[in-house]
Amino acid sequence: MLKMGEISSQIKKAVARILIDEYDFKEGVVLVKETEPAFEGDYTVVLFSFVKPLKKSPEALGNELGQKLLATNPALFSAYNVIKGFLNLTIADSYWLEFLHREHDNPGFGHKPRIDKKVMIEYSSPNTNKPLHLGHLRNNFLGWSIAEIFKANGYDIVKTCIANDRGIHICKSMIAWQLFADGATPASTGIKGDHLVGDYYVRFSTEHKKQIAELVAGGMAPETAEKEAPIMKAAQQMLVDWEAGKPDVIALWKMMNSWVYTGFDATYKRIGSDFDKTYYESDTYLLGKSLVEQGLEKGVFEQEADGSVWIDLTADGLDRKIVQRRDGTAVYITQDIGLAVRKYEEFHCDESIYVVGDEQNYHFKVLKLIAQKLGLPAAGDIFHLSYGMVELPSGRMKAREGTVVDADNILDEMFDEAERKTREQGKTEGFSLTELEELYETIGQGGLKFFLLRVDPKKKMLFNPEESIDLHGYTATFIQYAYARIRSILRKEGDALKGTVTGGFLPLEKMLTKTLEKFPAVLSQACTEMSPSVVAAFAFELAKTFNSFYAEHSVSGAETPDKKILRLQLCRMTATVLRNALHVMGIKVPERM
Repeated sequence: MLKMGEISSQIKKAVARILIDEYDFKEGVVLVKETEPAFEGDYTVVLFSFVKPLKKSPEALGNELGQKLLATNPALFSAYNVIKGFLNLTIADSYWLEFLHREHDNPGFGHKPRIDKKVMIEYSSPNTNKPLHLGHLRNNFLGWSIAEIFKANGYDIVKTCIANDRGIHICKSMIAWQLFADGATPASTGIKGDHLVGDYYVRFSTEHKKQIAELVAGGMAPETAEKEAPIMKAAQQMLVDWEAGKPDVIALWKMMNSWVYTGFDATYKRIGSDFDKTYYESDTYLLGKSLVEQGLEKGVFEQEADGSVWIDLTADGLDRKIVQRRDGTAVYITQDIGLAVRKYEEFHCDESIYVVGDEQNYHFKVLKLIAQKLGLPAAGDIFHLSYGMVELPSGRMKAREGTVVDADNILDEMFDEAERKTREQGKTEGFSLTELEELYETIGQGGLKFFLLRVDPKKKMLFNPEESIDLHGYTATFIQYAYARIRSILRKEGDALKGTVTGGFLPLEKMLTKTLEKFPAVLSQACTEMSPSVVAAFAFELAKTFNSFYAEHSVSGAETPDKKILRLQLCRMTATVLRNALHVMGIKVPERM
């Protein structure tokens, strides 16, 4: 549910001041809500919590408060009425006119002044054995948007990414490439580097299953066959050789990772994802291993007879967790311990937010506990922003089985869908080919980003491309079209914006102004809840409200010059707020559609 605008805090303060000054009453919270459409007024003060302590009837208290509010705040309130235990207040038109005159040409409306707090947002964090997929898109869109929302609320933001560039999963792609690629490269095949490497990750899985089946047919137990399959043993040996720094393994690793990074960079550039700092697991796992050694000395960790190192978290409601394998190689949690320390030492952030799917909830509970038990300075800053997975109508995606939807493919599909629907609606006249391609990309990506961000992050979601681009639905397209319509109005009538408006508001003019005034509070709410869905809901509400206003009231043919200025100022401010709202979700706005 969207919060009210900044005006609600002014109402609360005005009511509280009277309660203190006139009744010496300092207890309780003043509850303010928007007045129900069936009643006259803009905002309602709920009186029930004050009636008994002040020993007054709801009607008597409401009338006393109403009279005093009008007398002491004539620039804010113009009328009141009391319905049972509710005091309905009408905001003076002069307040809305002053607000609109002050803010209609403020390009940064909604943004807060800078505060002395630094927050790190880590997102994307891909493995270098496969291309980015649909799940990575939700992660990138969510992480980037959270960073922008925090920035709009005045925080100093550091956007980071950890490239999971080492480990057994990386070695699987490398082994499969050695065995089956015959020297294939992105240049020789014309395949994007991350896709090429991903193909060999899938090939590893296919060959592994084949070898398991052969071993099982020979009488070996399936669990044993999975470990003893030659291709798996080769991958495990490659991991040992990599950590030992074997030159030919390191050379292969660098070559294949470079292909992947080039591919990632192209996708990041297309979706507008950027990072202030990229960390690499290959650089942090050794620090993690040194912290494991320190933990052994402190008694935080314990070493088994086979050489593996564990931590017992049963007393904390969890279980035992391995932090280093018996062959001395690191696991995920090892590098994450080292990374937490590295990030803190480099940036000294007040909070470090990890944007990672909810399948890693347990992992981050363990990470924070280990950091606390080791006494690491970063321990108190760790926060896991857990989000639900994106699923397809066919079910959950699995990379090793080749059932993922590649990010590049879905972006292309969204482009094609935007083109198809634009052409169907006959809205391509007057655009050059380059302009049309830019428009399709803007609409396509906007549809995708809005669809993935309009759902609360904690919820799982089902992605349906056909629903994401709809001129009349709960979509970015609907909002983008409202923006483009306003820009068209302003191109024709923008010169008439100048002047100070007097007079009153018609109902839809006031409704649009009240909606606009909510935006700073919406950004605050989205920051507190770490949910871009709050901004998505607001932007859609604002676009709907503008459309209702525009359908009812002419701008170019306004009844008076004052009305024309008022409506043009409403148009300009609506365009600004729609643009700013979509921006924090990473969505561009077209000047025309």
